[in-house]
Amino acid sequence: MTSSSPTGSSLTSAEIASQPAVWRRAAETLPRQAAALPRRGERVAVVGCGTSWFMAQSYAVLRETGGHGETDAYAASEFPLGRRYDRVLAITRSGTTTEVLDLLHRMKGTAATGAVTADPATPVMRAADAVAVLDFADEESVVQTRFATANLALLRAHLESEGALPAGVRPLDAAIRDAERAVAQPLDTALTGAEQVTFLGTGWTCGLALEAALKMREAAGAWTEAYPAMEYRHGPISITGPGRVAWAFGELPEGLAGDVARVGGALVADSTGTPASLDPLADLVRAQRLAVALAEARGYDPDRPRNLTRSVVLRDSRA
Repeated sequence: MTSSSPTGSSLTSAEIASQPAVWRRAAETLPRQAAALPRRGERVAVVGCGTSWFMAQSYAVLRETGGHGETDAYAASEFPLGRRYDRVLAITRSGTTTEVLDLLHRMKGTAATGAVTADPATPVMRAADAVAVLDFADEESVVQTRFATANLALLRAHLESEGALPAGVRPLDAAIRDAERAVAQPLDTALTGAEQVTFLGTGWTCGLALEAALKMREAAGAWTEAYPAMEYRHGPISITGPGRVAWAFGELPEGLAGDVARVGGALVADSTGTPASLDPLADLVRAQRLAVALAEARGYDPDRPRNLTRSVVLRDSRA
């Protein structure tokens, strides 16, 4: 059975639905954004906060696995200042996040710095050496959806252009086609009626799993968790049961489907490498849609989630 129309009435729903076109545009802008992006062979740290940190994690695995260079990802507040990097790349939608700006200022003169942002009229334009601007991917909604995925689309396109897309990761054009399917497919009632969802990832999709769980908490106040898929048996499986879902991004570890079935849970594993599956980034679009559907079912406004603001600014940032 299925429920939930492909598009909702909220602004967030419209922004989610725009993602295939936004990803395509992100790839088209690559030539003028490249100055801010890592060079082959550089030792790179990618930083962000919240959603941007999770996108940094996914990119770090993609870049290093693809042979483009050693890459680490950090929450901006947890960056190891004593560690040497050739470049620090910051992801910040607002361009005003205090922890990101502080780090970029501290790194001046010690490493090349780049940033990806949605707003060219913010302090990050002066804080970083070079900035990629995805203003067309910006959102009015507080909850990030298309800006986050446009970042990863741009970075995937960059790796693809340099022959550094890891084996098994689809070209961005294929991911865009999958996203068009993800926007249009109705959501199954096993998802919309679930009491709890645990998101699982492997490799670069671990960041996507974390982001999917965050979207559910932000928009709907839902009980969600996220783990590397092989860690699922080491404790998290204890919360799975009837009316609860395990949702896997990327390849499903051997035997995990049987483990979920054994405890009575429902398994969502649309991205297991079969021809009919979705690219994991496109599968994240479905999770975003589920977050909005649950928010609306609970009487929440997904455009203005509780307790959240567009950017966390702890004090006036330096010019």
